Amino acid sequence: MHIETKNNVSFSSVLEHVKNTANTVDCTGSALLIMQNGEVAVEEYWGTHSKGENAEKVQATTQFHIASVRKCYIGFAAAYAVHEGLIRSIDDLVTQYVPIVDSKLFEGVTIRHLLTHTHGLKKNGREIQREFPAGESWAYRGIGINTLTEVIENATGRTVAEILTEQVFTKMNFTETGWYAEMNENLVDVIRNPDDTSWYNGTSISGNERNMYVSVRELAKWGELHLNKGRAAGEQLIPREIIELAASVQSPKMQDSDLPQNGFLWFVKDLPAKQTEIGDSVPEGSFQILGYTGVTLLVIPKHDLVAVRAFNSFGSPDGYDYLEDVRTFGDAVVDCL
Repeated sequence: MHIETKNNVSFSSVLEHVKNTANTVDCTGSALLIMQNGEVAVEEYWGTHSKGENAEKVQATTQFHIASVRKCYIGFAAAYAVHEGLIRSIDDLVTQYVPIVDSKLFEGVTIRHLLTHTHGLKKNGREIQREFPAGESWAYRGIGINTLTEVIENATGRTVAEILTEQVFTKMNFTETGWYAEMNENLVDVIRNPDDTSWYNGTSISGNERNMYVSVRELAKWGELHLNKGRAAGEQLIPREIIELAASVQSPKMQDSDLPQNGFLWFVKDLPAKQTEIGDSVPEGSFQILGYTGVTLLVIPKHDLVAVRAFNSFGSPDGYDYLEDVRTFGDAVVDCL
């Protein structure tokens, strides 16, 4: 499905890039939406929600499973808690907010470390282990997100979903963004290897699990809200300070300068870093977040641009470098400007 747009810039090479990715991964439906200067430049949908014979066609109301892109919503809830004084500082120890049975493992771990993937903890089955001293390296581990949602809930007395609904979704009139306990006709099936043990969706609607589905349009509007530092429809809907906190570099200084740099879970383009997920051509000050379903939200303030791509697959087929793919996606966007 193609929707007519009002922009003189051609993003045909980006569309080709996304379609090539769709052909590489095991998906049945995909989408691309690019907004620049407050207008939709590209909006394309193709394929179906599932492999079913009478599957729904992907369209504007289709909600994709956004996987780890959900983390930028959790990051917003944390930034809100800091702005409201409910979290005193992101350099507070985690143990000040969450009762930990084995507190020695969490010794020295701060909220900053959870927000920037530098906490150094990992789970091996049910056992929590220390991978490296807090603040000395970087590793993408789920335990940090689970602990962070506990910190937010204990500090605010509300769930992540409650904070986002009150502070953003209601104000923005979002009806295609949320956490779902059950499937409905607007949600895509997630195409995946049935033997992939890393897949887990969840049924909680409190915002602490992976079951978040968002339409491409509302994901782009969420990105645009950050691009405009909390302004939408001519109003300051969200305090500017919350957005600036969430989308600026918060990573502790580390010896290895090639490690990724994060804001409140966003990946932020700052100094050159070999392990970043953001493309080389993407300018400094940009920020991005990627999910294991391939869903990507890229915000480029320098060019007043938001780009969203979406797929309904989970995981990486043999020979597919998902990090290289998302880097070249961002580069393709910038190369069109």
